[in-house]
Amino acid sequence: MNLGEKQELTAVKKVEFGMYLAENPEDETRVLLPAKQVPEGLCIGDKVEIFLYRDSKDRLIATTHEPKLVLGQLAVLPVLEVGKIGAFLDWGLEKDLFLPYKEMTRKVNAGDEVMVTLYIDKSRRLCASMKNLYDLLSKDSPYKAGDEVEARIYEFSDNFGTFAAVDDKYSAMISKHEDSSHLRIGDVIAARVVNVKPDGKLDITLREKAYLQMDRDAQKVMEVIDSYAGVLPFTEKASPEVIMRETGLSKAAFKRAIGRLYKERKITLSEHAIRKNS
Repeated sequence: MNLGEKQELTAVKKVEFGMYLAENPEDETRVLLPAKQVPEGLCIGDKVEIFLYRDSKDRLIATTHEPKLVLGQLAVLPVLEVGKIGAFLDWGLEKDLFLPYKEMTRKVNAGDEVMVTLYIDKSRRLCASMKNLYDLLSKDSPYKAGDEVEARIYEFSDNFGTFAAVDDKYSAMISKHEDSSHLRIGDVIAARVVNVKPDGKLDITLREKAYLQMDRDAQKVMEVIDSYAGVLPFTEKASPEVIMRETGLSKAAFKRAIGRLYKERKITLSEHAIRKNS
């Protein structure tokens, strides 16, 4: 019998409060399927598909209800309540699924929807985790470069970028060179596919196509210049880190925006500064 998985077991003994199931009729290891879940007409010797978990008294129990999550999969589940040791999620069964604080990648609140996987803890109980989702996401999406998609943020990495799940299913990433400081884990964003890697993973961006984004970037640069009283104390020759920190733009996007503003005669360039024209 496999805890946390759907499986087919055989009905071996009928009792007043349900039906006992086993892998084989002669097996001594049996699990109860409560009476209210026994399918009509189920007889001794019949097979029935069930999901195996533990009830509120920590006893192994079978259910014919469909769980929203099984071992080896991902699901987005609503948070029902948050307690002293963790949160409880609705996964479609009578006993709510426990999400320990140590398995959270951010604080959750009742009403949130969180992407989780299922694992068996040291006490042989099923629990949820917001960690280690990367390898469970699919790499065979139907999308191509230029497609508009919806993605859920699930992890941030200083080395790689922002990890997201397109359609809560497909592996995707936003480049570390793109400003994602306004995002939080769990956010659902509108994005555009910029590249499909050979292994099927998606590179996505929050940004518009270059000619559409340029207006926004130019406006953002002007706002930053205004915040410096009209004189920005660095130019496009500054390091990418400085430009990203001060403007939220990559160096390439900053240069395009500066070029546009210069052509429109809204700014004057000097060796060490950018000045707003009056």
